[in-house]
Amino acid sequence: MKVLLADDEVTVFVTLRDALEEAGHDVLGATDTRSALEALEDRGGGVPEVVITDIRMPGGSGIDVLRKAVELDPDRPVILMTGYATIEDAVDSMRLGAVDYIQKPFRNETILKRLETLSRVRDLETENEALRGQLDHGSGFADVIGESQPMRDVFERVRTVAGSDATALIVGESGTGKERIARALHNLSSRSEGPFVAISCAALPETLLEAELFGHEKGAFTDARKERRGRFELADEGTLFLDDVDDMPLPTQVKLLRVLQERTFERVGGERTRSVDIRVVVASKVDLRAQVREGLFREDLFYRLNVVPIPLPPLRERTGDVALLVQHLLERHGRGRVYTLPESALAMLERYPWPGNVRELENAVQRGIALAGGGSELAAEDLLPQDSRWRGALEVHDEIQPLRDLLSQTERAHVRRALEATGGHRSQAASLLGISRKVLWEKLKTHGLGQDEGEAADGQGD
Repeated sequence: MKVLLADDEVTVFVTLRDALEEAGHDVLGATDTRSALEALEDRGGGVPEVVITDIRMPGGSGIDVLRKAVELDPDRPVILMTGYATIEDAVDSMRLGAVDYIQKPFRNETILKRLETLSRVRDLETENEALRGQLDHGSGFADVIGESQPMRDVFERVRTVAGSDATALIVGESGTGKERIARALHNLSSRSEGPFVAISCAALPETLLEAELFGHEKGAFTDARKERRGRFELADEGTLFLDDVDDMPLPTQVKLLRVLQERTFERVGGERTRSVDIRVVVASKVDLRAQVREGLFREDLFYRLNVVPIPLPPLRERTGDVALLVQHLLERHGRGRVYTLPESALAMLERYPWPGNVRELENAVQRGIALAGGGSELAAEDLLPQDSRWRGALEVHDEIQPLRDLLSQTERAHVRRALEATGGHRSQAASLLGISRKVLWEKLKTHGLGQDEGEAADGQGD
């Protein structure tokens, strides 16, 4: 990220600048208010994406820089630093638009972690904007959120076959969004102006399912007081979506096979043969081949349905999509309020296997919002089940040390050995380590080595 760092305290400025550049950030430096205000304008060096400024500086104050930064770009994050922090000052700066208020002295790692969070939020917002742009330009994938490779494969398959009238079979676990993919097929097809009619084959008993699909004539059965069109007729010149086709009774499967072959049928209790012009899309939550082997599904119907298979991945296999989905669901169910999640909570959501897939995640987000009350931050315990079977997703095991801690310990030991090898001579130690003396000074401070190796080095000819 391009960062404007403004501070007149040389030690803080140099060490923080070095740490920012070492972390890969592009730093614009300023040591007084005037130069900081000038740096906010694009003068060939690019506009800073983030501003980190001390409050007390020559020629004005960091508050002036904050006001100007927010005026030029209300979405630009500004972090204030001060050695004279008060609660009132912190509240006032937040009201003016600052995203953080940090008291000196601080560890540079605090700033780096904050920038890492801001960068992640920015990336999510960029991805969400891109997804909204797709929806706004009629991509057809309304409410289908995903950037993982498995979902990209699904999108590509849908776009490829949408223009065909071939029967499509969507296979995926419950809660993966099979109906939304069916709607995308319809929206991207030449039938998009026609009706999209959906029915669940698991929701109705055999007798009612047949009447719902094919319609019935008046007097066909006791409650048939008037004729009624079925779903096939209602979907004429459009798309008929049969969800949970694996639950369709065998007698109804026979009649469905005929409609797929002939595009003709008779209403229940009727004799007139009717024709329809439709595309059929079906969905199954189980492997229909296994159902065929067990005698629960007709083999001839399976081959008639499995013309264009579209496998839909479970959420646990969609690496990176949980964060996108959470952001989308918070916007959908937040009713205009802005809700956030701590990074630790988001990490737990990404580790949890989501056996109920996107549907379970949506329910979790709605529960978290409801239990947040008047707060704006959702708690992990409100989002995830406390079932002991999933405890591994909710807790970090003690025997697995965080990588950051392990690297820090290793770095501390290595710096200590370099100081011991040079008799505490900082310049020589920095040369051995391949870093500048300023960076070494910062690492001594970070690792708490200043009281022994660090201070002893002051008398070693540096």
